[in-house]
Amino acid sequence: MSALFLNLLLAVIWAVATGNGEIANLVVGFVVGYLVLWWVRPLFGDSAYFRKLPQGLGFLLFFLWEMFKSNLIVAWDVLTPQVLRRPGIVAVPLDARTDTEITLLANIISLTPGTLSLDVSDDRSVLYVHGMFVDDPAAFRQSIKQGFERRLLQLLR
Repeated sequence: MSALFLNLLLAVIWAVATGNGEIANLVVGFVVGYLVLWWVRPLFGDSAYFRKLPQGLGFLLFFLWEMFKSNLIVAWDVLTPQVLRRPGIVAVPLDARTDTEITLLANIISLTPGTLSLDVSDDRSVLYVHGMFVDDPAAFRQSIKQGFERRLLQLLR
């Protein structure tokens, strides 16, 4: 039985035991279940679950922070008379190799305001990204590689 399934089962048991099926109570049950499973993990053997779940939460927080910053920058550019836009298309070499990795990376980039994934090269080694604020293409490329791609690949591999 996987650790995730056990954790979800413990969250449901928590909700039934407390008589409260609200989302907030399920989240509390999930956290309590995670802590219990972490405490007894030597009995079941080490699982990647205890490494991947914190990485996934870290990735989610990173993505939400980047989305928040991008929203502010785009809103500022739209609402003020000063034009900060320097649109450009940048070729980003990929370390991602599988279709899943490339698709997730492209979608995450496109979800962030001010950026849009346009195309992938035929050999799947380059992702073409349009950015609203590309003052320095090398810095833009590096921010995608060291931000989204690095964190996503750490989570998936």
